[in-house]
Amino acid sequence: MGLIGTALLGVVVAFLTKAHLGVDPFTDFVAGIASLFGSTYSVFFLIVTGLLLVLDFFWDKRKLGIVTVINLFAVGTVFSFAIRPLNYFFPEPLLWQRFLFLFIALVILCFASSLYMTSDLGVSSYDAVAIILSEKARFQFRWCRIFTDLICVIVGFVCGADVGIGTVITAFCMGPFTQWCCEHFAQPLLVRFER
Repeated sequence: MGLIGTALLGVVVAFLTKAHLGVDPFTDFVAGIASLFGSTYSVFFLIVTGLLLVLDFFWDKRKLGIVTVINLFAVGTVFSFAIRPLNYFFPEPLLWQRFLFLFIALVILCFASSLYMTSDLGVSSYDAVAIILSEKARFQFRWCRIFTDLICVIVGFVCGADVGIGTVITAFCMGPFTQWCCEHFAQPLLVRFER
């Protein structure tokens, strides 16, 4: 579940890229910070992810595991394969196709996140923040995820990153939909595997 969920995130990035309606909130945040310092996304992705890993380690290191490490490498690799057929079959997608890609990306994102979060083998350093906050503050994950996503969107926007409709939709929808997928799909699936 952890490996499949992590690999599917690369497919999500491919669909979001092809939709060209805005990136996910964390990507927007990193892009904004990178722009503020006149650097590149790839450099600041490593910096921000590294800082979050340190924070997560001291806050609740149980949220870090093998999937946390795999996430750093697998998403980009899967993306490079997933974007090729999209570029081949949809070189210049129409507006309705772009919205369809956004919808597909959101569905896969929530499904994939629920898989690797439920596997209990670690999560990405950013996902860990909302999960730990949910447990410490005793709020439902959905509200904590909306909170952290909105902070990312606001900071990204203030720092000069582009905020698209896809960014805003993801910020408000990912938390609730991921929690729904966890409760109604991933957790029952894990129970079935453990029998």
